[in-house]
Amino acid sequence: MNINSKIYIAGHRGMVGSAVKRALEKQGFTNLIYQTSAELDLRNANAVADFLDAEQPEYVFLAAAKVGGIVANNTYRAQFLYENLQIQNNVIHNSYLQGVKKLMFFGSSCIYPKLAPQPLKEDYLLTGLLEPTNEPYAIAKITGIKMCEAYRSQYGCNFISVMPTNLYGLNDNYDAQNSHVLPALIRKFHEAKVNHSSEVIIWGTGSPLREFLFADDLADAAVKLMLEYNGEKFVNIGTGHDLTIKELAELVKSIIGFDGELIFDTTKPDGTPRKLMDVSFLSSLGWKYKTELEVGIKMAYQDFLKKV
Repeated sequence: MNINSKIYIAGHRGMVGSAVKRALEKQGFTNLIYQTSAELDLRNANAVADFLDAEQPEYVFLAAAKVGGIVANNTYRAQFLYENLQIQNNVIHNSYLQGVKKLMFFGSSCIYPKLAPQPLKEDYLLTGLLEPTNEPYAIAKITGIKMCEAYRSQYGCNFISVMPTNLYGLNDNYDAQNSHVLPALIRKFHEAKVNHSSEVIIWGTGSPLREFLFADDLADAAVKLMLEYNGEKFVNIGTGHDLTIKELAELVKSIIGFDGELIFDTTKPDGTPRKLMDVSFLSSLGWKYKTELEVGIKMAYQDFLKKV
């Protein structure tokens, strides 16, 4: 992939896709193509086939997906399975048909078994039962990984997959019901501060451990792997560090400047007890995250304030 290569970013307006776009532009890539979901419905096989046939991209970053937090995953189970499978199938298969030189598929750390040993090594995939609340989404992402492996095996396609840990950053989704934990906390604490509330209710016990990676760091790793990595093995991308949800909530509370109490609603689900990525393979390739969590949350909060 060189400066003049034609690169298609699927999902360029989402948190991951927009970060990939910034990372590529920062490194001087200018021949980037993308379409909004209104312009191109990636769930429509014919539309995707026509688009890739007309544009003939050499490289594809498949960052488009239907995503959400624990509530959205558990509520829209059929949509999360169907729509993500449609998007993946259409982009991956038509990239093969059009002779795309290389494709990167973005998965998720939720692919790993709920009770897998920690930290999560790439080898732990399909060694146990998934977390029930996000099983449909996880199954779709596992299918994407296996699809890239199968197309590599049968057709010789240079299709690779990366598995990011929990992400946050610019262009995140701050919806009260459908967002992930960190953006949801940013919104909750901001609204509580503005409304002079005395408390903020946090789902679960606060004990689950989670790892968080700034989206622009993910994009930096993704571009590096697109330039340098051609292996069959999918690659974990994370920081290698985690903290409890309670510690995260205290950090967000401090950054936003909320003075009230934290109340943990233990009637709500915790999800997987721990999800820490083993990033030793990525580290062996010479990459490490740059953005510390407190710094990243401050940037995400400023982005949130622009949106509201």
